[in-house]
Amino acid sequence: MEIRKVFARNLRRHRHKKKLSHEALAHEAGVDRTYISALERGVYGASIDMVQKLAKVLEVDPAALLDPRSE
Repeated sequence: MEIRKVFARNLRRHRHKKKLSHEALAHEAGVDRTYISALERGVYGASIDMVQKLAKVLEVDPAALLDPRSE
């Protein structure tokens, strides 16, 4: 699976675990809601800085968002 799809799947899963909406996650990360949606659909690839920022909001290690084995 390509890394963008892995990231999209893991981002969605961790967002759901935290019971955050696209809007809530976007607000905490300082980005637009549509950007979070696009990341989860694999439309955009996230910069390494954005991966770190989202991981901090989700309270996970950045590697958890990029791990293809993560379930």
